[in-house]
Amino acid sequence: MHGKHPSWFTHLIKSDTSDSIFLGGLFLDDNLPPSFISLIASKSSSGSATFSSSHSPHKTLNLKILGRRERGISDGSGCRFLSVSLSANGSGENGEYTQHAEGFLGQDGNKGSVQHEEEEEERDQKSVLRGSGAMNMTKHLWAGAVAAMVSRSFVAPLERLKLEYIVRGEQKKLIDLIKTIAASQGLKGFWKGNFVNILRTAPFKAINFYAYDTYRNQLLRWSRNEETTNFERFLAGAAAGITATILCIPMDTIRTKMVAPGGEALGGVIGAFRHMIQTEGFFSLYKGIVPSIISMAPSGAVFYGVYDILKSAYLHSPEGRKRIQNMKVGDQKLNAFEQLELGTIRTLLYGAIAGACAEAATYPFEVVRRQLQMQVRETKLSAVATCVKIVNQGGVPALYAGLIPSLLQVLPSAAISYLVYEFMKIVLKVESS
Repeated sequence: MHGKHPSWFTHLIKSDTSDSIFLGGLFLDDNLPPSFISLIASKSSSGSATFSSSHSPHKTLNLKILGRRERGISDGSGCRFLSVSLSANGSGENGEYTQHAEGFLGQDGNKGSVQHEEEEEERDQKSVLRGSGAMNMTKHLWAGAVAAMVSRSFVAPLERLKLEYIVRGEQKKLIDLIKTIAASQGLKGFWKGNFVNILRTAPFKAINFYAYDTYRNQLLRWSRNEETTNFERFLAGAAAGITATILCIPMDTIRTKMVAPGGEALGGVIGAFRHMIQTEGFFSLYKGIVPSIISMAPSGAVFYGVYDILKSAYLHSPEGRKRIQNMKVGDQKLNAFEQLELGTIRTLLYGAIAGACAEAATYPFEVVRRQLQMQVRETKLSAVATCVKIVNQGGVPALYAGLIPSLLQVLPSAAISYLVYEFMKIVLKVESS
């Protein structure tokens, strides 16, 4: 309500006809919800209401919401006026009040303008929600992509060592292998294929993180629970892993081809892509997709499920609740690292634990998948046959070849990945669904 009386208020009183007594009214703010207008005339689109009673058969109580341009009045103010008057016409029946619909003149002087404003407001709200949803999704994807770029670049040397054991079947000890790469290719040899790896892992992690949060929140809405259950966490993680694998496996296949023996002669990403299409066909880019899906489903389930369970357990502990409470009531302005719910050290620790559990649980699938990607059409074997061949040649330990350097790579990679992801969500102001 407005404290001052606009000039048209006096004009309104003086302009009332003699058969009506002006009782008073209220000045209404221009930001008044349209639902209030609908309340006055819920069964019509008029915006004004007339009530009469049989106890006073010749008296009618009139409620009108008048815009500033009604009756040709305009003083530049942005309010409406709820007019209450008593007129000497109309009657009710059965002692009950009845409502009479009258044409409502809104701020533009046209009938039904409130209904039009409501429709406009609803359309605007939907448009804003769609726009904000798309922007939030973009920021969410960027948070995951940046996390992958930073973590993969940091552990690229360990990734290279892992591939040497899996793809080339290297039998040297770890220290000897490091010396060999340094002597033959120099320091940059440890980052060989890292750019392609980023091209693969950045969209993979972006889709993975976003898909997990989306699936988990959707499962929570369907179950109508207050909090996500552990089963829903594992299910969402598995679905996220499958989604990202299907969309991103071609880049992973190209990268494997590049680091394999003879890959240097293919001429980079474009050359490897062209060679595979020309010699083996388009679907050669999806070699190993079945074991990839089989491995990524449990890997995603464990990776995201374990981290989320550890995070939830901490946030529900007395220490976690105290930390969140201090973050909310603190007067000082917190930086992005201080706004982390788990804190920096705990985020790194929980990320490392989740990564190690996922890697150890699914590593044999990774070995089989890499071997499938290395096969050519003439000697191509099925996933089961490839697994049997690996076991026959090196025994069961061959399915875990390179696990130690892989764990050394996964521990810091997963830790940094989760830290950067949580950090970027705060920096980019990603909203929770």
